Amino acid sequence: MTDIKPAFGISRRLAFAGATTFVAVGTPSFAAEPQFWTARYTAKKGDVSLAMYRKRLAAPKPGEAKLPVLFLVHGSSVSALPTYDLTVPGAGEYSLMNVFARFGFDVWAMDHEGYGNSTITSGNSDIASGVADLQAAFPIVERETGQKMMHMFGESSGAIRVAAFSVAEPTRVDRMVLTAYTYTGKGSPTLAKRAEGVEFFRTHNRRPRGRDMIESIFTRDRAGTADQRVAVAMADAEMVHGDTIPTGTYLDMTANLPIVDPTKITRPFQILRGQYDGIATDEDLIDFFAKVPVQDKQYIVIPGASHSVTLGYGRKAMWQAVQSFLTMPGPDKS
Repeated sequence: MTDIKPAFGISRRLAFAGATTFVAVGTPSFAAEPQFWTARYTAKKGDVSLAMYRKRLAAPKPGEAKLPVLFLVHGSSVSALPTYDLTVPGAGEYSLMNVFARFGFDVWAMDHEGYGNSTITSGNSDIASGVADLQAAFPIVERETGQKMMHMFGESSGAIRVAAFSVAEPTRVDRMVLTAYTYTGKGSPTLAKRAEGVEFFRTHNRRPRGRDMIESIFTRDRAGTADQRVAVAMADAEMVHGDTIPTGTYLDMTANLPIVDPTKITRPFQILRGQYDGIATDEDLIDFFAKVPVQDKQYIVIPGASHSVTLGYGRKAMWQAVQSFLTMPGPDKS
């Protein structure tokens, strides 16, 4: 059990671009501090053990209505819990797992191969490996929740993992949120800089990753978009797992884009990006957005945010946008 102080109020300021927009409704407030129910599981991908994490407001009870499942997928440099279940003393709510558990979701996350509490192997944990991780994880989610489909949320390379998984397993995905996504990488200053190390990524399956690199995630696009205490807390939480991390997603994002063919996307999706995010340009993402044949789609920009929208000052606007998208009703034929 974990005691977490809730955040109060959610910003209504959202910016919209592209062909499809929406207006988020309601501003949830968290009047009471809940006691979360948590559990941990292990998925097996051959000899690889994958650590899985679950959080909801109360323990499951026999015969109760099933909660919608939200599966959170981490990015290239930081494992699941420091990304999605971070505690920042004195700074407010920064756990996306807490927030969406309060919204009524059964929230899951997982450390991919080579990350966090999962098995460190000789592999490089590329996007294809990440899809295989998710394929190994889903039977456990289905068994424990009774749900045959799940909503998915991915950040950065985690968003590419989610999109690729939706192509491979479309019957498993309900709605998906692609945050800090990149398509071809054209015009991305972040990927141009990262490409300077492409030969290292080709010849090494792990790369150095220290506190300075983790903290730079919050300043590399634009200073002042996140609380520095968040960067310190994330580095503290992540560095217990060591100072190296797999190279696979970096190699994919610098040498192998595009990974996902947008014409093969069949699930409703939301692209959500920070105004200053250097991982992709609006032009690149809108090109992807336009090529996806699905009409149930949204393109949203969070003003004043950078790469890590989930852990920046714009996170409350992001919460509202995502919650509204995931709970959007279908057509009313009454």
